[in-house]
Amino acid sequence: MRALRIDRNTGRFMLARLVSGIDTGSAAKIGPLTLGDDDAPELPGPGWLRVYPRLTGICGSDLATVEGHASTYFENWVSFPFVPGHEVVGELESGERVVIEPVLGHAARGHALPFDGAAPGDGDDYAHLALPPLEPGIQIGFCNSTGGGWATELVAHESQIHRIPDDMSDERAVLIEPLAGGIHSALQAVESVRGVASPVIAVQGAGTMGLCAIAGLRAFAPKAHIVVGARYPAQMRAAKELGATTVVKASELARTVRHVVGCHVVGDYLSSGAHATIDAVGNSDSIATSIRITRPRGRVVLMGMPARVDVDLTGLWHRETELKGSY
Repeated sequence: MRALRIDRNTGRFMLARLVSGIDTGSAAKIGPLTLGDDDAPELPGPGWLRVYPRLTGICGSDLATVEGHASTYFENWVSFPFVPGHEVVGELESGERVVIEPVLGHAARGHALPFDGAAPGDGDDYAHLALPPLEPGIQIGFCNSTGGGWATELVAHESQIHRIPDDMSDERAVLIEPLAGGIHSALQAVESVRGVASPVIAVQGAGTMGLCAIAGLRAFAPKAHIVVGARYPAQMRAAKELGATTVVKASELARTVRHVVGCHVVGDYLSSGAHATIDAVGNSDSIATSIRITRPRGRVVLMGMPARVDVDLTGLWHRETELKGSY
């Protein structure tokens, strides 16, 4: 099969990180990503199927890996070499079109569910992600045993496969995985404001994931005032179309939240703020801003995947703000 593959090559990772700070487009050429012919992955056992990708998305986590910015945390949760790509629309040998739920959870790895009805990422012990029969890997696209969507073939467990209707295009279906992630983050924000009649929820970032979160917020918190900080005009228009109440430039987000809530400014912090904030950026500046604009005892949902950050957490401590990861 033809495949784009990531090899464990520390030198190339470091060089890609260095070059990406100067010219992002050149990082992929010198980084750990290579194109070549590989053996197709073997079926690990009963219940596994071959999937032939038709269309695969490029996630921010994929770009971080290609450009050398991925956190070293994942080194022990992946297996090299691996084929990236977890936002997959594919075709089974039967000709049926499917999307992949990428997490290699308990069912896919042949382990008992932590509780009845558990989702692939549920549970309070992630040992199964690194235990046989598969090589370590949090999901398809980061596991040597399964391959990924940046190849002409991969394998997936039947628990990960979802048929899609004939009238849904590949271009729409490929958004199902990121949309699910956006809705997951939205629900984590909504969970924290239950009982609030008209909550104010801020969203930092209006890229694909931020927009998916906005759609989820509007669906599950119809009375919320959703304030969005976006970078580009096209993002601002899309955020509005998906249900945002107020959309401003990212630099105006704190001022706008203050105006909507009607609070004071104390130093760099709002005296109150949004009931919850979704950070769909995930860098030092965005996390610091999210904490500053969220009211005391509010929740910050960290949706954007961070790596190493430098953030003063004194305000988080003093305001008893909850910082919640959203994978």
